[in-house]
Amino acid sequence: MALIPGPVPIRLTETGGGVQVALHPAQVATLINSPRLVRLTPVPGPGGRWRVSGLERVGLVRLGRGDGAVELHIDPKLPVAQLLFLLTYAPGTPWKDQQVTASASDDDLLPALADAYARAARRALDPGVLHGYSVIDDELPVVRGRIRTADQLRRTGLPLPVAVRYDNFTADIPENRVLLAALHRLEHLPGVTDTTRRTLRHLAARLPEVTPLRPGTPLPAWTPTRLNSRYAPVLRLAELILTDRSLTPHGPTPVTTDGFVLNLAKVFERFLTDTLTAALRPHGVRVKSQDLHHRLDVDARVQIRPDLVLYRAGRPLTVVDAKYKDLGAGTPTTENLYQLLSYCTALALPHGHLVYAAQQGDAPAPHTIRNTGITLTAHALDLARPPAEILASVTALADHLAQQPS
Repeated sequence: MALIPGPVPIRLTETGGGVQVALHPAQVATLINSPRLVRLTPVPGPGGRWRVSGLERVGLVRLGRGDGAVELHIDPKLPVAQLLFLLTYAPGTPWKDQQVTASASDDDLLPALADAYARAARRALDPGVLHGYSVIDDELPVVRGRIRTADQLRRTGLPLPVAVRYDNFTADIPENRVLLAALHRLEHLPGVTDTTRRTLRHLAARLPEVTPLRPGTPLPAWTPTRLNSRYAPVLRLAELILTDRSLTPHGPTPVTTDGFVLNLAKVFERFLTDTLTAALRPHGVRVKSQDLHHRLDVDARVQIRPDLVLYRAGRPLTVVDAKYKDLGAGTPTTENLYQLLSYCTALALPHGHLVYAAQQGDAPAPHTIRNTGITLTAHALDLARPPAEILASVTALADHLAQQPS
């Protein structure tokens, strides 16, 4: 990807040992006060060299200004085609290799993702722009819809205009606002090919009635229904693209940021949630993601947030924690086991499961915890496999989870 001159470019991979670079003190301050995109470690010796390593995020982002300007280009560890599969797969839609054709061979994520989004947006819009009803409060010279009686009485007897409320059939609905916002965002990001940029502009021009989102405003909420089902794949992808549109600094000094970043831990968690939800439905098992109403202590002061809680007949069946990490030697870290053990203890479950994005195979590795009777099982989901094999592995995992005793 061609980088715009100015900030010092640093290219690294999302995980691994990182790269060593010489940094100006102002650039060090920029990275320290920026969102958690990389880990910064000083290298012993002269020269002001630092090791910059990834934190499971990918993308292209510019940080800071002047002497402190840095441009991070963080590559995924997975091939771009595999990552696009995780991003664009929608449950209930048969996977087709053509969905990433032309992008799959690209070495850079951003142009490939922009192309994939343009294709998904075109598929959504080709049957026609989705319309829906929105409630409008207005004051008109004629009655339309229902009169807002209380507002009209406050007009101190003036008959016109009339305070009314009516339903308007329009394209200016949340689904189209989210779709349009992602089109605009990708169009203005560096590295997107001219061909894709023209396609994005052309698709945006098909939504002239839609109100653009103002920077910093929350994404409008939309609810999946039968009517907007053809929009669902592109909207799911749009939400990922727009998640980090306002990168929030975590340090004491604000840092100017601009770019696109994907949190791959969240991507993996969402993919696992969606695929397990579909695979467990025939077993009568419901999946709840980020279940917030559980507490660790008796006084209910310590909240816990398991990635996935599985329910059968309204009662917790088991708990699943998604880990976008390699299993290394095949044994989960003590920290991961402690975390899952706390979930099982709080939910009174005899078993829990860790699912790693690893390449250790699909054989589950159980760990029975002393003096508790709780068994914690580690599973590896190899994301480097072809999409059909990944989905088959998820199905096998779902069958295993559904067989857990209640």
